Amino acid sequence: MQSKAITPQEYIDELPADRKEPFLKLRQQILANLPKGFEECMSYGMLGYVIPHSVYPDGYHCNPKLPLPFMNLSSQKNFIGVYSMGIYAKKELCDWFTSEYTKRCKYKLDMGKSCIRLKRMDDIPYDLIGKLAAKVSAEEWIQIYKDSLNKK
Repeated sequence: MQSKAITPQEYIDELPADRKEPFLKLRQQILANLPKGFEECMSYGMLGYVIPHSVYPDGYHCNPKLPLPFMNLSSQKNFIGVYSMGIYAKKELCDWFTSEYTKRCKYKLDMGKSCIRLKRMDDIPYDLIGKLAAKVSAEEWIQIYKDSLNKK
């Protein structure tokens, strides 16, 4: 569900009561572990963690006015979604994440290409999401992104 919030705080203020605490814990983990060069903003109606134009002036090729996306955090109808372009673009990161998830959580991983669906608020691997955010530097993400554009 896309929000019309303009700021991360407005987005957080809109969260349902049962989602607020786990959402804030996830946000804290991401912010505490995100490498230098990324920043938090609103992106696609959710919290976004992006490489700003001050670091990567070219922006996102689909819309160069937008900063280069990396991760998003969203409260959906039936889950909290963590969207990680890193697990989509880098197979070894996806393999690491899925292996580590099974070691930490009781329930089966529900994941799409870049979306990790956290449906059980009592079984969220907060530290693992923080480690996922830390696994790719801004410089590495820019290079992965540029390489993917050159393959097209």
